[in-house]
Amino acid sequence: MKTEIFYALYLIAIVTEAMSGAIMGMQRGMDRFGLAFIGMVTALGGGTIRDVLFGRHPLVWIAHPEYLLLTLGAATLTSIVARHVHRLRMTFITVDAIGLAAFTILGCDIGMTVSTSPVIVVLAGVLTGIGGGMLRDLLCGQVPLVLRREMYASVACIAGAMYVVMLRLGVENGIATGVCFAAGFIIRMLAVWFGWRFRTFENETPAEPMH
Repeated sequence: MKTEIFYALYLIAIVTEAMSGAIMGMQRGMDRFGLAFIGMVTALGGGTIRDVLFGRHPLVWIAHPEYLLLTLGAATLTSIVARHVHRLRMTFITVDAIGLAAFTILGCDIGMTVSTSPVIVVLAGVLTGIGGGMLRDLLCGQVPLVLRREMYASVACIAGAMYVVMLRLGVENGIATGVCFAAGFIIRMLAVWFGWRFRTFENETPAEPMH
């Protein structure tokens, strides 16, 4: 049962993140190749960063090249359908929130196979959740969401910590997965809807030359 749940969650995650990459690529005026490339990087980048840091081989998209085809198809289909979607920004935020929450839970579960430390497990979840989005933003020429005032990495931390705590308390894996996925998605959407942001420090201290 657990295997089926996480497989479904993984498919949801890579498809939605490929969609978010394609939408941002469209906003930057990229061609079809650019959209497909950004979509694949966004969908598979976070897991790749995690696996390289944790020494897990082969990388999942090398062991299962069909995932490359799936993300390519999702990005291409999005580029066709999104032309008729008027609220493109909200569509981007929604699919990105789904991918963020799903990848965070998946990353935590993989982290548990590497370490018993809750800190490392949550870190694995956060890296998986935000990694693809960071690469997407950098390739599209903007400051990554995780480095701005947005509640983004903090959402991954909250969802990952909830997942670890629930499992430590003996909650059934499927229930913990569903609750934490929903929590991560809802918190991210509420943060966008109500404008929850962190303080920034620009203009609060005089600029000094870097030596």
